[in-house]
Amino acid sequence: MKTMARRQHTHSRKAGMKARGCQIIGCQVRREPPNSTERYTRWINQLASDQLLTQVFTSHGPTVVMPTWFCSRAWFSHVGPFDEGGQGVPEDLLFFYSHLRKGGGVVRVDQSLLIYRYHPKAATHSVLETTIWTHRVRFLEERALPHWAAFTIWNAGRQGRRLYRSLTAESRRKVVAFCDVDENKIKKGFYSYEDSEERPKPRVPILHFRAARPPFVICVKLDLTGGAFEDNLRSLHLQEGRDFLHFS
Repeated sequence: MKTMARRQHTHSRKAGMKARGCQIIGCQVRREPPNSTERYTRWINQLASDQLLTQVFTSHGPTVVMPTWFCSRAWFSHVGPFDEGGQGVPEDLLFFYSHLRKGGGVVRVDQSLLIYRYHPKAATHSVLETTIWTHRVRFLEERALPHWAAFTIWNAGRQGRRLYRSLTAESRRKVVAFCDVDENKIKKGFYSYEDSEERPKPRVPILHFRAARPPFVICVKLDLTGGAFEDNLRSLHLQEGRDFLHFS
């Protein structure tokens, strides 16, 4: 831990006063056992520096893991404290969101300075997925969607429809389409929100991803399709953060 702190402190000094004053500095990690949470470990270690901010909406949570966090005591006191509500409270996610709301940044030292041990009885497993989902949706609506007059949800399947239903009525009205690669979904032509109290019920077109227009909120999990999804996204030559955000 001392080595990790020294190197992160050195990194913060090189980065200047802004990094020392209002940034969380993390590092790459080595997972133990080595084959545990492989996708998550690749994600946390391989994000580009700009993605430390653009990918804060994903189900993976904070873009640098809490055991690696390094920041000034003054900044911690300004943002904190941690929510001590007990078991089932995602205290790291809530602190991370508060940090970003107050204008904080995120930096990663690109060295593996921590062994991040996995065990099935870790407290993180007590946090319900529905709790995390609710916080993520509200943060997306607070931080990203106000900047877009309209957007497309990439994924006409279960996760995309779940996001649509979870949005406030104001945010739902901004959804101009779903998009997908599944021809069966595209042939349906539209998604009808049957639980809506609006009359007529909202009917959202389902398009092929090449026929849809950005910006996109992407509800397709990364690193699960053998690179097919990533290739499709790259083929559109879009800019992450401006033209699309990952919510997978």
